[in-house]
Amino acid sequence: MSALPSPAAKPPTILVIDDDAEIRYSLNRVLSSRAWQVAEAASGEQGVALVKKGPPPDLVFLDVRMGGMSGLEALQHIRAASPKQLVILMTAFGTAQTAIEAMKFGAFDYVMKPFDPAKVLALAENALKAHADMRAVGDYKPTINSEDYKEGIVGASPVMQEVFKIIGQVTASDVTVMITGESGTGKELVARSIWKHSHRAGKPFIAVNCAAIPDNLIESELFGHEKGSFTGATGQRLGKFELCDGGTIFLDEIGDMALATQTKILRVLQAGEIQRVGGTETIKVDVRILAATNKDLEAMVRSKTFREDLYYRLNVVRIKMPPLRERFEDIPSIVEFCLQTLVKQRKARATKVAPEAMAVIARHRWPGNVRELENVIYRSAVIAQGDTILLKDLPAEIREAVGLPASVDGATSSSNAPFEPPASPAAPAGAAGAPLPADPGSPPALTMETALDFVYAQLSSADAPILPRLERELAARALQSAGGDTAAAAKLLGLTKAAFQKRLT
Repeated sequence: MSALPSPAAKPPTILVIDDDAEIRYSLNRVLSSRAWQVAEAASGEQGVALVKKGPPPDLVFLDVRMGGMSGLEALQHIRAASPKQLVILMTAFGTAQTAIEAMKFGAFDYVMKPFDPAKVLALAENALKAHADMRAVGDYKPTINSEDYKEGIVGASPVMQEVFKIIGQVTASDVTVMITGESGTGKELVARSIWKHSHRAGKPFIAVNCAAIPDNLIESELFGHEKGSFTGATGQRLGKFELCDGGTIFLDEIGDMALATQTKILRVLQAGEIQRVGGTETIKVDVRILAATNKDLEAMVRSKTFREDLYYRLNVVRIKMPPLRERFEDIPSIVEFCLQTLVKQRKARATKVAPEAMAVIARHRWPGNVRELENVIYRSAVIAQGDTILLKDLPAEIREAVGLPASVDGATSSSNAPFEPPASPAAPAGAAGAPLPADPGSPPALTMETALDFVYAQLSSADAPILPRLERELAARALQSAGGDTAAAAKLLGLTKAAFQKRLT
């Protein structure tokens, strides 16, 4: 068992854990060819002891099948001792069980024996870049307190502040509220917030998705039915309005409601009365109605597909939920809120996002709005091997949407520049802060001189010297553009491969 190098040493440190001396020797030779410092351990027990003793290596190569402690057991001990430790498993048995178990216990990746030296080097490069990127992000310091967002609506942008004001204004009365906005903007969250802050908070809140219930069943769902009123009605059933008496009912996607049902909803609003399907008795109900739609109700009124009188009854107060592209400045807070929620629910361990990944998130147009963003963060947090979501952890379609290659291996930069939101909703900022064109397919209207002025202004405020950091950033972005191909990235910048690699360190 060889001791790990000091953390002060500049080259990355790699620990090889394998009970086969020939494998250790071969890997040592391959990895040392890149001037990486390599330490060895002849068993899982020795490897775990080295990691625990510290300083932890930048990367661990760990054999799966060894005498004594197995690789998977060692992996669990290593991750418990050093949660951010990146581990690549080695195996001669590429079974589904091995792959699943490896990723389940937090391996960065796994490599098959016998080794292809080029693939081993490429995998090590990617892992070391990921390690550098996670280290560059620094310790997690929350910028928001999730307890301040119990309603689940996150945002400090001017447009969201207006939404919050209207919510506060309508909670003191029973006024009917129409909530409009694209799918995924959080219309139901607004409805629930209105209910929670109203005098009806102690009474039921029932949400009904009008688009999800067939036309022949929605009346029974809303108003109930009497026994024998239709085939299958084997007994009396209370509808949502009766069950919600004294409370608040939220009619989501009301634009999908049939005209016949619209007439009965109008009756509830006018007289506070319902009648069960197949019944003759008029039943009084005291229910506050909140409605939502992502459709253009005004156009539907003109086309006679939505009742005009019902429209005016529902549209007493309107709250328009802005799409995410109109409040890009809220994205970092929404992302952090999502991650805090996932960690509390023990669904993921990632607590932060690397700058390059956040830049891509900021550039995406988010047609599915907050719901789409939440799904992407959930998926990425589950995929992430450490506590940081890296560029490679984002779905390929998100990277492609902003012009990046679908496959991104490892981290691309060690930049720790803070995310800066776009200056205006119409022109969201790109990864370097330059406004994106209105048409994503056209090049940005940005001259070289303007770009250099911007870069110099950003870097000149940094503590570190400007030129090394600029070279490192350019090298990282060239590597990203080349899809992780070091030789192609070096050629792009007119450098030799050795000179290019120096600029990445």
